[in-house]
Amino acid sequence: MHKIKISSLYEDIERSLNQLKKDPSPVLDARAVVDDALTKNEAFYGINTGFGILASKRIGDDQLKQLQRNLILSHAVGTGDLIPKEVSRLMLQLKIHALGIGFSGISKETFDRLMYFIDHDLIPVIPEKGSVGASGDLAPLAHMSLPLLGFGSFWNEDGTDTIPADQVLKKHTLQPIELQPKDGLSLINGTQLMSAYGAFVLEKALKLLKSADLLGAMSLEALQGSIKPFDERIHEIRPHTGQQTVARNVRHLLQNSEILESHRNCGKVQDPYSLRCIPQVHGASRDAIAHCISTVQTEINSVTDNPLVFQNGDIISGGNFHGQPLALVLDYAAIALAELASISERRTYLLLEGHDGLPTLLMEETGINSGFMIPQYTSAALVSENKVLCHPASVDSIPTSLGQEDHVSMGSIGALKLLNVFKNVEQVLAIELFTASQALDFRKPLKPGAGVDRAHKYIREQIPHAQEDHFFKDEINEAVQLLMQSDLLNPLGLE
Repeated sequence: MHKIKISSLYEDIERSLNQLKKDPSPVLDARAVVDDALTKNEAFYGINTGFGILASKRIGDDQLKQLQRNLILSHAVGTGDLIPKEVSRLMLQLKIHALGIGFSGISKETFDRLMYFIDHDLIPVIPEKGSVGASGDLAPLAHMSLPLLGFGSFWNEDGTDTIPADQVLKKHTLQPIELQPKDGLSLINGTQLMSAYGAFVLEKALKLLKSADLLGAMSLEALQGSIKPFDERIHEIRPHTGQQTVARNVRHLLQNSEILESHRNCGKVQDPYSLRCIPQVHGASRDAIAHCISTVQTEINSVTDNPLVFQNGDIISGGNFHGQPLALVLDYAAIALAELASISERRTYLLLEGHDGLPTLLMEETGINSGFMIPQYTSAALVSENKVLCHPASVDSIPTSLGQEDHVSMGSIGALKLLNVFKNVEQVLAIELFTASQALDFRKPLKPGAGVDRAHKYIREQIPHAQEDHFFKDEINEAVQLLMQSDLLNPLGLE
């Protein structure tokens, strides 16, 4: 089975699904075990028994298909805003990938219909709330599965509206399918909501980490900060991987800096922490994100169904659906990302104070102009909001299923918060980009380091220098887009 990595997430998923189209044998082999089990006079959880606290209730052979249908309908009780189409698509892709590993026993008909959905960009509409992060992301995955039965909705092509599933199926000349024994359970047991949010954010975070180092270097140059705290020897004797990487990135960006040379003997002893400790702070976030990525990669290549189907005929109930591994790292990732915004906002504040020849508020004529005063307010607000959002969801648990499910992870809540934190961090870093670029303009004709200079010129092609107050919001939106652009980051050679 093809393994999915966060760094090549969407390419890897495409390869995995293409491989399953060519060779669905893991799905067929697992299904044969389920079919054989149905010929035996034994109880198999969720196949011929009730669910959760109802596990001891045996279901007659003539009701096994109805059992699976009822499971989807009864569990589709999600609420809240709708999951973005891109994340919903990722949920569906990760579900197919997990089923294709071959320990779930889903029927070929149901599996093929899921594959048809993804091939034709038929992405189910899924409310974001309702999962407690154990027994799988039950409610969200039930909503993902509703269109198989002709219920629920799909997203339209551009993800701006929803269309009833029955209309879409009719357009594609498809009939609702009849779920086979075990199908419903295989569909809704799993951690695909948590995994999809985690993978979605962490894939983007890989670029954001590089952007944060670039912005730190830009602000350092604009504020005439010292390069001495980035000396390789300092980081060799505290050899955290992330810290060393950030220090190398900043040294690389500041090569051949005329600004550095202009104040080399200025007599300043130390810079504020938000400049001096960039390697330590950014580096700690890098190491945290690396750990989170490792956990999520393991998860998205795992089987989180229950019960699990093995080729020797064993069908075993376990707890792989429990979201605790994800719940902890989703909280950790939110904290790590929030810290990038926290230190960024402090650098933005410093840029406005009028240090070493910079005009106060980064505009030459103030009073009539507020300059760059208010974007920093927005940064402060978002950083403060992140402090609330970063309270860990994983420390909570509320028993469900009449106590049968007596410890749950709440990882789904952490997943939703993680995306909100990430969006806030993007905005804060964009404001530093927008602000540091303005500040660097006032250091001309001196040039910053080669990497910073290249980035600054590219930014200025998109966002002009501000001579007076105007509608800054459009430029901040542009800065958000620039943060993730390969044309900005790739030429810089950052790690």
